[in-house]
Amino acid sequence: MEETILVQRDGAIATVVLNRPEKLNALTRAMWKKLGEAFEALSADDGVRCIVIRGAGTKAFAPGNDIAEFATERSNVEQARSYGNTMRATIESIAGCRHPVVAQIHGVCVGGGLEIAGLADIRICGESSRFGVPINKLGLVMAYAEIASLISLAGEASALEILLEGRVFDAREAKEKGLVTRVVPDDEVETEARATARRIADGAPLVARWHKKFARRLRSSRPLTAKEYDEGFACFATEDFQIGYKAFLAKTKPEFKGK
Repeated sequence: MEETILVQRDGAIATVVLNRPEKLNALTRAMWKKLGEAFEALSADDGVRCIVIRGAGTKAFAPGNDIAEFATERSNVEQARSYGNTMRATIESIAGCRHPVVAQIHGVCVGGGLEIAGLADIRICGESSRFGVPINKLGLVMAYAEIASLISLAGEASALEILLEGRVFDAREAKEKGLVTRVVPDDEVETEARATARRIADGAPLVARWHKKFARRLRSSRPLTAKEYDEGFACFATEDFQIGYKAFLAKTKPEFKGK
């Protein structure tokens, strides 16, 4: 049986593929679990500098969860709670990933697909991509863990608009709502996502991880501690800082070591 979650490596860039093209990459519970495990492993790997997440093919990133599975996996409260725990663990793994994540979005990106893409740091889609969360038509609720990234990106008002209406909308509107970072011609999505990942990977990896950490921390209204303020200067003790500023002065390309 073909693997439904693929992890591919190109040096410091890892690509995670939702690999179920015959179903437009519709997510099963097993896929959610494997996706979380993949991100846990990649986050722990210091050799990774950027992760690209995408759906197989060019028709869809993912249309959400596979409804055909609901009869056996999500047909009552107990099953739904267990299924939801699997989804929450994976959402937390992606959200907590130390490395920058780029979502390469082709085609349909709705429901659970939008939840996953929304956890990426940079989201690049094609002009014909479509977005939305039409779960009101299924009688489903987007649980707390799932709704957080939607509110973080679009704000409460837009998140409620998306959920209450259940519309599927175009890339232009998705960009206006903050759901995507960049919209490019359909045939340039992969090229742009790879170029973005390469620019990230060419930068200092420790700096990228610190920036992600600081941005996540600033979501909290809790006051920063003296130790946290001081961490903003830790980069000056790294080998990469020495490499970076010396390369700048010498007008050469820095070769960062992640140290």
